[in-house]
Amino acid sequence: MSERYVPLRHAEIERRTGETHVRLALALEGSGAGERRSGVGFFDHMLDLLADHARIDLSVQAEGDLERGAHHTVEDCGIALGQALGQALGERRGIRRFGFACVPMDEARASVAIDISGRPYARFEGALPPGSIGNFEVELAEEFMRAFAGAARLTLHVRIEAGSNAHHMIEAAFKALALALRDAVEADMRRSGVPSTKGTLTA
Repeated sequence: MSERYVPLRHAEIERRTGETHVRLALALEGSGAGERRSGVGFFDHMLDLLADHARIDLSVQAEGDLERGAHHTVEDCGIALGQALGQALGERRGIRRFGFACVPMDEARASVAIDISGRPYARFEGALPPGSIGNFEVELAEEFMRAFAGAARLTLHVRIEAGSNAHHMIEAAFKALALALRDAVEADMRRSGVPSTKGTLTA
């Protein structure tokens, strides 16, 4: 049986505000290629993990008001990534739609469930140890997830299930996000239309 042809899905986003300037390019049929440069070292590391484990090509160039903290830069990168994903998916035809992954990292463990539903919602469960990793405040992990889910119009549940090291806990969450996203956007060879009985995932 021959496989159904699936067109390459890609997008480019430029987001400019009074606080940040983000340029982002995304290709869902990728290998993890691209450079991530936000000025926030730990966040760039998380984006590297996201691109590699989701098997997407991702380039991010961000300039932000880092003298005030990394909040605006991280949040706006999440918005830009969500917008790019929505643009790349178009009408969301022929995708699996749902994804789930649970990832351990040493003493830490995190799980992520995704529904590319057209309904923006994010739930983040579990407490991270307070503090910062470089210039990345640990609460920005949740802010990124919420910004991404809202802009992509998807339902995202993130649960920090175990851990004591904030680096490990956040890294497990980003890896779980990558794997769940990879499953959710994957082409379903048994479906050509929108994976919804109501006929749309964009409203």
